[in-house]
Amino acid sequence: ENARMYDQQGADEIAFLDITASHEKRDILIDIVRRTAEEIFIPLTVGGGVRRLEDIRTLLKAGADKVSVNTAAVRDPRFVERASKRFGSQCIVIAIDAKRKDGGWEVYTHGGRIPTGIDALLWAKRMEEFGAGEILLTSMDRDGTKDGYDIELTRAISESVNIPVIASGGVGTLEHLYEGLVSGKADAVLAASIFHYQEFTIAQVKSYLKERGITVRS
Repeated sequence: ENARMYDQQGADEIAFLDITASHEKRDILIDIVRRTAEEIFIPLTVGGGVRRLEDIRTLLKAGADKVSVNTAAVRDPRFVERASKRFGSQCIVIAIDAKRKDGGWEVYTHGGRIPTGIDALLWAKRMEEFGAGEILLTSMDRDGTKDGYDIELTRAISESVNIPVIASGGVGTLEHLYEGLVSGKADAVLAASIFHYQEFTIAQVKSYLKERGITVRS
């Protein structure tokens, strides 16, 4: 129902991330993916619990347009290379959950629970080399805070790769979305709670961004 409502409101894309699937070692909820895909007419990115190429095929078959991978990529970076060759870079999204550490950012897996020791900037570049078509970047420090994106992180990743970067984690105001695009240099911005709790509508976001000189899809 939420997905249909966001589609009708004018969202550009929907991201359905089952963030506990990897941690709980279970598959993603295929039935929900299928039902959601049937209800909406905008691109759907799905992630969580993807471990095999077969999982990606199943999700695409169920109606996902793009599949997001994090834990499986860290476990076997070549998995991304195989996936992009099999299904095309355009549908392989690398989710990077990053947390500040020693002046940089460290990649976390299992829904932001487990540190990997991997530098987020180097990881983003490596994933681009292996064929990822997009990066979904979440600041674990900002996620749920409503204090705004980690602009420094977003800009650093955006400037280090040539594939689209979607900023995520921390949106509490319309200004935060603008900052993510302009100061953070993200190609797109993602928000969840401000829409789920109906603090803002998609139309309000687009109107605000348009007034600030940002090109938005009508």
